Amino acid sequence: MALLKRSSTRKRDNEGRMPLMEHLRELRNRLLKAILAIAGGTVLGFVIFDPIWAFLKEPYCRLPQSHQLDKGTCTLVVNGVFDAFMVNLKVALIFGIIVSAPLWLYQIWAFVTPGLYQNERRYTLSFLGLAVPLFLGGSALAYFIMDKGLALLLGFAPVDVIPLLSMGEYLNFALAMLVIFGVSFELPLLLVFLNVIGVLRFQTVAKHQRMVIFGMFVFSAVATPSQDPISMLSLAVPMVVLFLLAEVFMYFRDRKRDVEEAERQRRLEEELNTPGPSPLDEDEFEDSARD
Repeated sequence: MALLKRSSTRKRDNEGRMPLMEHLRELRNRLLKAILAIAGGTVLGFVIFDPIWAFLKEPYCRLPQSHQLDKGTCTLVVNGVFDAFMVNLKVALIFGIIVSAPLWLYQIWAFVTPGLYQNERRYTLSFLGLAVPLFLGGSALAYFIMDKGLALLLGFAPVDVIPLLSMGEYLNFALAMLVIFGVSFELPLLLVFLNVIGVLRFQTVAKHQRMVIFGMFVFSAVATPSQDPISMLSLAVPMVVLFLLAEVFMYFRDRKRDVEEAERQRRLEEELNTPGPSPLDEDEFEDSARD
């Protein structure tokens, strides 16, 4: 709401009121364009479903349990009539959201930008450039360790039991791992962003460092779908490393900011304490100028 107020200061009616309907129409148009972009990506996801599904299924296919029903192929099952269609729809929708991300992110950015100050725009663009690689890095890590968690959990089944994992169950597990790991890698970047815009100081974070690190381990234990120690540590350790790097950045950033603030304060005090020219000095200056 604050962004809406700030973005609407450019245009007001005769009574000084903000043109709320204009912003609602702009929001509607932006949402419509974003939805159309996602719909186009979803249609494309339906068309190329097979390679996408082969990519998502690869971690499971690396497990010995995936070949128990058929020794030559990687096998998943379908429990309901509509399960296969729903899996196709979900995969296509996720693919459409990812592929169309530049378009709908631009729509969000174009709507929010008028409400940001100039320095906030500059920082936001920089952090958006870092957010994408961090999300992809977290998702890539989840993709490569996914089979370890599955192997540990399915390994508890007795020798004479065949695990019948359905398409829907496996897809939900895979997507949850990819999204949770990707989003978790963004949390340290959020701390850095709050520090850069002056909301969060290094002293505050350092004071609660142990609690934050402990909370990361608890979050990793609860958030990982498999809840196995391998996945938990694979998520918690990189998060702690990124958090410590964010702390180092915040420390140097705050120290530089404090030095600049002290220098500005010193200059201000010097200007206030510097006496102005006395009337006698002004008369002498005028006499010398006439001579």
